[in-house]
Amino acid sequence: MKTGLINKLILSLAIVVLALLAIKLILIEQDSTQEQQRSGKLLKNKLIYSAIPDFEAIADVGDKKQAFFDFLRPAISHHNAIITDERKFLLQTRQHLIDELTLSEAEEFRILKIASKYQYAMRRVNQDTLDNLLVRVDIIPENLVLIQAANETGWGSSRFAKEGLNFFGQWCFKKGCGLVPQSRTTGMSHEVAVFKSVDESVGSYMRNLNSNAAYSLLRAIRADLRAEDQHVTADKLVYGLMNYSERQEAYIDELLEMLRHNNQYLVENNEQRPAV
Repeated sequence: MKTGLINKLILSLAIVVLALLAIKLILIEQDSTQEQQRSGKLLKNKLIYSAIPDFEAIADVGDKKQAFFDFLRPAISHHNAIITDERKFLLQTRQHLIDELTLSEAEEFRILKIASKYQYAMRRVNQDTLDNLLVRVDIIPENLVLIQAANETGWGSSRFAKEGLNFFGQWCFKKGCGLVPQSRTTGMSHEVAVFKSVDESVGSYMRNLNSNAAYSLLRAIRADLRAEDQHVTADKLVYGLMNYSERQEAYIDELLEMLRHNNQYLVENNEQRPAV
């Protein structure tokens, strides 16, 4: 009997200790989160297991803008590097055809894979179809990506950026695929897409601009610049985003103003940045 009572007492004490430890861990986590919010450090997005800085906690406007741009730059560079590699490969195979060389099965397979990625229906591989595909397979200027992200998210403060890592207001159309906009028009069924990472968000945005029919003007402007051996820059390509917003011309004017106003934060590698 005494042994049984002792065992029950030990078990009760163990439960109490575990409960106290659990409460302590919760309090520590809350204190840590509050400290991160005050300092502007990374906050964990538990829903999608990613992280985004709390840009709103950065008091200095210039520091906030620089932090926002620096946060997105690696993903932009990564996807532009992928596109550059794809474009280089397509140009090489195009030259092979000009030289009347036979493409290998591996080359044709990769060409068709790239065509599928950019939603280009390619029934046969020839110089003309490669030329059409090359119009789609090209980089998006870093400055344009950064400014659009800043515009669409209010410098990373929007609900869609915080909860869905969606920096470009991209929609999805399957129920439950994303976040329901609070101001969605009655009768509309779209949601704002949720991404697993910043990298995925940027990649989806670039594929959208390079494949969606709504941005054929952007691709045409870029192709003309390439044909004239001119640099593909944000201030020239921005006019191809007329259909990105219902505001159209006003949206373009706003992006152009943001490009001019934030030039000091957009200098590549932050070199030669003038003093604020």
